[in-house]
Amino acid sequence: MNTIFVQLASYRDPELLPTIDDMLDKAALPQNLRIGICRQYEENDRFDNIDKYRSDSRFRIIDVPYLKSKGACWARNKIQALYDNEAYTLQIDSHMRFQENWDSELIKIINDLQKSGIEKPLITGYVPSYDPENDPNGRVRVPWRMTFDRFIPEGAVFFIPEVIPGWELLDAPISARFYSAHFCFTLGEFSTEVQHNPKYYFHGEEISITVRAYTHGYDLFHLHKVLIWHEYTRKGRTKQWDDDKDWVSKNTTSHLTNRRLFGMDGLKQSGHRGKYGFGNKRSLKDYEEYAGIRFVNRSVQEYTLSKSNPPNPPISSFESVLEWENSFLEIFKHCIDVYIGQLPESDYDFWAVAFHGSDDSTMYRQDADEAEINNLLKNADTHCKIWRAFRTSSLPAYWVVWPHSKSKGWCERIEGRII
Repeated sequence: MNTIFVQLASYRDPELLPTIDDMLDKAALPQNLRIGICRQYEENDRFDNIDKYRSDSRFRIIDVPYLKSKGACWARNKIQALYDNEAYTLQIDSHMRFQENWDSELIKIINDLQKSGIEKPLITGYVPSYDPENDPNGRVRVPWRMTFDRFIPEGAVFFIPEVIPGWELLDAPISARFYSAHFCFTLGEFSTEVQHNPKYYFHGEEISITVRAYTHGYDLFHLHKVLIWHEYTRKGRTKQWDDDKDWVSKNTTSHLTNRRLFGMDGLKQSGHRGKYGFGNKRSLKDYEEYAGIRFVNRSVQEYTLSKSNPPNPPISSFESVLEWENSFLEIFKHCIDVYIGQLPESDYDFWAVAFHGSDDSTMYRQDADEAEINNLLKNADTHCKIWRAFRTSSLPAYWVVWPHSKSKGWCERIEGRII
């Protein structure tokens, strides 16, 4: 049977029940679904009560009091232990909506890719958004892809969603560089082959699964049409880190685990073998060649930055391996958050904005002029967000924003550590 093992982690989410209801209602064959849920709950919330499904043999429910939760990856790992040889698996968040016959459509796409010679297709991506307060009218009706944004200072790769160019002319999925934890549909054995590492907390989850999946022989694709929607803002919902007093420590451990997996920042590579490591079908270098990303020095090829679809030009198209390595750009991109209360003046004419190394040398400086300042202040909520990007072979240690006022001259110098 074309059974589907649905992996659904939920944390105090009022959208949990509507998500389950819609998933079942829109499925062509709801009887073929096997739904694993890790419900991290607070007794008094009541909005995520799923008692009506507890006697349903399709459901496998793990109830976790919210204060015992250890984060999203931990919850997803617990769900994957419920896998029971279903033909396919779908991983989603607890705030999703579905198109009619989403299940048969996804199975057909997987089968078509296999017929074309792709042994282990994996459909994933940041799917279009919906608004729970304006549904279905608030749904975005065009398919999205994931593109490279930056390496964050802690080492994880961040992505941004955008509309797939020319999607109207497509009749098949497009190749993808990255995996999304809120939507993944693939062969059922993925649940055991590429399990979530419970040591990960949140950041680093998606890039680690991306590379581990690729090295286990999975080929990644983005949908060319809309079959499922995701709610991104989490407006009005409690997040796990809102309740967990130890989340910073968990997150720090997660970042370190991720950097060690990839051997970043001079760290000796560890964790790349074994249950939560890389597969033996392809190597880390194979992924770097495919995606145009190098982890050891946080660099990226222009082909990737230009948002061209993978695979990137192979090493064999370069005159040497050294030329291929030199084709990667070491770009540091960072958002400086300055608390609005540190900016009391109304007549700034410029802000000095600079990044410094651990020896206090200036690595990069790009001042904000009056027009940029006015725009930053206009769009600020609690913080002004100053974005800067520059090429560098080493990680900055701290940033400086030094405002200058027409009436008062130099104002208070503001600094922040990078890591």
